[in-house]
Amino acid sequence: MKVYDITIKPVSGFGTPLKGDTIFGHFCWQIAHDESLAEKPLSDLISQYSEKPFAVFSSAFPKLCFGSKYLYAFKSPSLPPDKLFNIPGNKKERIEKRKEYKAKIWMMIEEGQKLFSFKDKGIDFLTDKELLIKAESILSEKTKKDLQKASMKGLTTGFTQPHNTINRLTATTGGDAFAPYAVDQQVFLPETELALFVGIDDELITIEQVKEGIEKIGAFGFGKDASTGLGKFELGEDTEIDLAEMGSDNPDACYTLAPCVPERDIFEETFFTSFTRFGRHGDRLANSANPFKNPVIMADEGAVFKPKESSIFNKPYIGRAVSGVSKIQQKAVTQGYSLFIPVNLEV
Repeated sequence: MKVYDITIKPVSGFGTPLKGDTIFGHFCWQIAHDESLAEKPLSDLISQYSEKPFAVFSSAFPKLCFGSKYLYAFKSPSLPPDKLFNIPGNKKERIEKRKEYKAKIWMMIEEGQKLFSFKDKGIDFLTDKELLIKAESILSEKTKKDLQKASMKGLTTGFTQPHNTINRLTATTGGDAFAPYAVDQQVFLPETELALFVGIDDELITIEQVKEGIEKIGAFGFGKDASTGLGKFELGEDTEIDLAEMGSDNPDACYTLAPCVPERDIFEETFFTSFTRFGRHGDRLANSANPFKNPVIMADEGAVFKPKESSIFNKPYIGRAVSGVSKIQQKAVTQGYSLFIPVNLEV
């Protein structure tokens, strides 16, 4: 499996976070509408997905350009603080530092930098505000001027957009279906770029087909309220990347880049934040009699899994496909796979 880093440039707010399993679902709908986006029909790709995934999508992460190199902002690992930071021995100092450490939700990795372990001195852990300061430092002068009166606390800010529905018979709003309502969205800092990592089986799909499908998603809109203008983005450059080269040469654990459902009985230690996907069908099935899927409990991105056997590092992803999630589409499958960076917890 080959892995690519595809740059995404948001051009609107988002009602749904850009998580790997949701991006996979959107991409499958693109293949359903246009079978030229893969080498085989979607039914064939899904039927063998549990043994041979044709594509594995990561969640999207902020990507800052400094000179000729990028700085990736990954989610801080879901590990106990003592595995990330040098904890003070004094009890009072340890308690005071706990809140400070908890706020550092971003892990910065420079392009070409190797993530040997999470305690490497070259790795910075940043808060939302600290990441915003870094991102603002590379904005154009015009954008900086436009943002002088803005009060952002992080790379994204929440925004509520009021809407109303007009009754065409009375030309007014009113109760029930015509009552005014609000839509919540997350708006990125202008000029923000995001990194989307995609692993593909090039016997089943090409990077050109993947890019075309993702570009169509960005043109129509991703996730909730795409029909009202949310979830739009453009594509930037793409680069083939080796995630193994980003990590340790002597790994003993996997740092995940998307929500996943790990395989049973192959990990001796697991560190993760649970994430429940209350999925629903998209596209034409969104208006079906039962658009909702069965909930799936996943390990959110940033999980760390320590395998029993080193053979896990022979492929760039872990996890499994999740079937049986729909009562109206028996063949529906959820991406329970995740790409990972190999790391060493014992260093």
